[in-house]
Amino acid sequence: MITDIVTGAEDAMKNAVDSLTRELQKMTTGGAAWLLDGLMVDYYGTPTPVNQVATVEVIGGEIMIRPYESNMIDAVERAIGAALDARNINGINPIADGDVVRLPVPPLTVERRSELVRIVGTQASEALDAVYSARRNAMDKITAAANGKQITEDERQQGDQSVQGLTDKYVAELRGLAKAKEKEITEPR
Repeated sequence: MITDIVTGAEDAMKNAVDSLTRELQKMTTGGAAWLLDGLMVDYYGTPTPVNQVATVEVIGGEIMIRPYESNMIDAVERAIGAALDARNINGINPIADGDVVRLPVPPLTVERRSELVRIVGTQASEALDAVYSARRNAMDKITAAANGKQITEDERQQGDQSVQGLTDKYVAELRGLAKAKEKEITEPR
């Protein structure tokens, strides 16, 4: 029983680390195509990934989104604006320009780097919350099993120690990932 609880907690904690790793890999300081990752566009009432309704390419300091259908220009522009607002990304605004939506990406100024570090901090905080939630759930299950006399007091203590050890391990891993990404962002190449 304890093994199942600890394994479940570890799986949840690994998922939090994997999720943060994916998000941080998308965020590169050399380009801003990561801004469009996961972007959904309303395509005739159906949320559809932007790369299925348009070509996306980075040219110089701009991302160019060219919808396959010209009537999709407004929908793409609105979706990008909403996604940037939802991620609290300021200073980048989509511009409809004929048959293309341009997304001018400003150079990485000190302010922009600070903004990216803030985003990394928010993402790391969400991942840490997921780890702490997995810890709390596992501890609650162990306590309930001990109170229900399904496990001994020694097994409860061992389970608590195992879960805490995993928590410490994954918290350190998450903090290391965030710190490395912050360093990558703040140190100009």
